[in-house]
Amino acid sequence: MKIIFSLALAFLAAFSLPTPIAAQGLVQAQSAESVGLSSQRLKWISNDLQAEVDRGEIPGAVVLIARKGKIAYFESVGYRDREAGTPMTKDTIFRVASMTKPIVTVAAMMLVEEGKLSLPAPVSRYLPEFKDLKVGVEKKDESGKTQLVLEEPVQQMTVYDLLRHTSGLTYGIFGRSMVKTLYNEAKVQDANQTTAELVTKLSKIPLQNQPGTTWDYSMSIDVLGRIIEVVSGMTLDQFVAQRVTGPLKMSDTGFWVEQSSQGRLAQPQNDPTTGKRPPMLDVTSKPNFLSSGGGMVSTAADYARFCQFLLNKGQLDGVRLLGRATVEFMASDHLPIGTRVINFPFPVIDTRANNGQSFGLGFAVRVSPGRSPIPGSTGSYGWVGVYGPSFVVDPAEQMFAVFMVQDMTSMRGSNWTLMRVLPYQAVVE
Repeated sequence: MKIIFSLALAFLAAFSLPTPIAAQGLVQAQSAESVGLSSQRLKWISNDLQAEVDRGEIPGAVVLIARKGKIAYFESVGYRDREAGTPMTKDTIFRVASMTKPIVTVAAMMLVEEGKLSLPAPVSRYLPEFKDLKVGVEKKDESGKTQLVLEEPVQQMTVYDLLRHTSGLTYGIFGRSMVKTLYNEAKVQDANQTTAELVTKLSKIPLQNQPGTTWDYSMSIDVLGRIIEVVSGMTLDQFVAQRVTGPLKMSDTGFWVEQSSQGRLAQPQNDPTTGKRPPMLDVTSKPNFLSSGGGMVSTAADYARFCQFLLNKGQLDGVRLLGRATVEFMASDHLPIGTRVINFPFPVIDTRANNGQSFGLGFAVRVSPGRSPIPGSTGSYGWVGVYGPSFVVDPAEQMFAVFMVQDMTSMRGSNWTLMRVLPYQAVVE
């Protein structure tokens, strides 16, 4: 009797309708139309990307779009490795560069929820080396020669500043300044350093800006990664794997690619001007520098699970990592009125409020349906990576899109825009 009852339960489980939680996971939609998208219009994505592949502009790409908890579009085009003639597949692994930042931000916010990390706290509470940081200001002396003058910070850099890129830190690779020259001389991007060694380097270089006054894309999240290690007592890769990517079943996401999976790693195509591949991060072995600002790899499907987790306000398939209010807090506008913004020349990552966007905790957020050349609902958010990938999560439309590519050409900016336009133009309901 017990055997018959068990078989009956198994039969009912196999053929019953999905539960609300299951429906919020990565389930294939019956059709694009069933979730309010046009299958005909979604084909334009493949057509446009295939045309770019045929023109030699990109090697290939993978795109995944989901709405109302179901996958409406998941396609690959072109080559995983054009030079080797290897076709692109949906399980291809990509270097996601700065799309690492939102994952690490989630890790940090988990520690905030647990009371182990405080957003208003000065960074020096966790990293004492940062206690005496000065601000570097360029001034001309009596002879007209520009000198770097050190000034006291008006306020201390906080953990909150790290998360919203108002820390006063910078990158040495966007624009020029005397402070950025010091960054480059110190080799702050050295792949052979540890995160602890990076923090020591940064503690000896003046800040580019007064903390809390300027949005300047920076190494802030790399510093945050070191704080996560100090607070948790774990290395960053261990913490992220055990607390974020593991529970979310993002099995192909990490800081390097295991040897058994390296055949699935996407490669950039040769630069026609040099005949050589452009340099990219070596992810074939565990790195010394676990860059929380740009060191991770992932697949379209894995990153889609992360996006659905965000869209679900902190949970996926019954596993909750963050509270609903925390995710909503992350996706809010965190740049004070009057914040100076060092903007990029690409609309998708332009964080100036007068252009319809600002910055939250870990990604750009849309603050207006207009004032921007790219579509998007108020409250949508996302970010990009220097190697070409991008994502957007739109709670109002119950939709997200993930675009994966390995491209170091000028097509990056064009495709960041294209991958915002094409998902939205397919919304018909």
